[in-house]
Amino acid sequence: MAETVPVPRILVVDDDTEVRYSVNRVLSARHYQVQEAANGEEGVAAVKRSPPDVVLLDNRMTGMTGLETLQHIRAANPKQLVILMTAYGTAQTAIEAMKFGAFDYVVKPFDPPKLLALVESALRTQADIWSARGVQPVINSEDHKEGIVGASAPMQQVFKVIGQVAASEVTVMITGESGTGKELIARSLHRHSHRGGKPFVAVNCSAIPENLIESELFGHERGAFTGATAQRLGKFEVCDGGTIFLDEIGDMTPATQTKILRVLQEGEIQRVGGSETLKVNVRVIAATNKDLEALVKARVFREDLYYRLNVVRLRLPPLRERVEDVPQIVDYFIQSLAKAKKTNARKVSAEALAILCRHNWPGNVRELENMIHRSAVIAQGDTILPKDLPDEVRQSTAMEAQPAGLEALFDQLFSRLKATHPGDMLAQVQSAFEARDAASSKPPLEVPAAPAAPAAKAKKPAPKRK
Repeated sequence: MAETVPVPRILVVDDDTEVRYSVNRVLSARHYQVQEAANGEEGVAAVKRSPPDVVLLDNRMTGMTGLETLQHIRAANPKQLVILMTAYGTAQTAIEAMKFGAFDYVVKPFDPPKLLALVESALRTQADIWSARGVQPVINSEDHKEGIVGASAPMQQVFKVIGQVAASEVTVMITGESGTGKELIARSLHRHSHRGGKPFVAVNCSAIPENLIESELFGHERGAFTGATAQRLGKFEVCDGGTIFLDEIGDMTPATQTKILRVLQEGEIQRVGGSETLKVNVRVIAATNKDLEALVKARVFREDLYYRLNVVRLRLPPLRERVEDVPQIVDYFIQSLAKAKKTNARKVSAEALAILCRHNWPGNVRELENMIHRSAVIAQGDTILPKDLPDEVRQSTAMEAQPAGLEALFDQLFSRLKATHPGDMLAQVQSAFEARDAASSKPPLEVPAAPAAPAAKAKKPAPKRK
């Protein structure tokens, strides 16, 4: 026996009898079950008795206002979907409605199609939330305190290299696209080394002006330049005994490259404006998203410094090469946001996760982190749904899912013709092109005829027996 599909229940809360009657007629025409409440108090009581699928709530009512009613309804049922109805579509109304958890709002007088579209959108959202109720986290963020998440083969290789070189003093060069997590890897190398209890200092070489980079790294003496009113220690002195992480090393000036080379070779530095040579004991980890080999060939980057830094090369794969790690990374970010009490989202629906897995991620893990934070803030419940993702992500993945170009269309045509007309296929293609050209008033496309089969040789008559 077929299972009966429950009829959606809509609660209309408005102190205007005529409005309730009109809305009831519009919704009943779509066979929705409609319940009415004449004021905010009745509406809150109805939600507490039996939560409806959607609440249509008037903003300006006598007694409890719409926004007050909204807050009471959300307190009684945090997952309740509420559409606010208002005659004043001001910025303040829209902002406050969304701030207090409304699903959406509609401005009076509203046309029935728009109201029905909003109700149907709310019902789809509720169905998505219901379908995601069984989603469970795939990882525990407590097991990934270093912030490095991944079970794919490329990441397992990265973990192996970290374990092999962490305890040594060897210089490590980390390469990879922007946003892949190079600093996290550098911190992990430091933490697992015998220098783990000493300072770790990260320096972004591309973010420091060219005229200040040497002072930032090696310090300066008082009066070394205009504005140098006191002696200042550089990053190398600050992290003596520890690890310095030089990010974007490919953007370093030639003069600074020479001084870095001296540190690696001799373990010595000189402050800007000073003559004293200072000994430092620092492990250097460098990182870049550029092609250092090409920079060396172009004589932009010193070849001797390149070989000093590139003792152990550790390449971080872009996120698009380890898509199987996306669910774990998403879980990690959501759990981290929840523990910091920055958002209410606790999980991602299967549909939203499928969209995230199809995205190309040009910004890698950093882009994914920002997108999860944004979507978790926008989510109206404890689940991130497809509608909470940015439009550009949903549109790009939808386009990627579609067949691309004429080649795909010809493949489809070929497969269909092969299935329906296994015999005279070429003639069917010719007919299809002729029909298309006739419809578009284009000159007919010449399709080469199939080569004719060679004519059978006439058999010689058999000689008559005498």
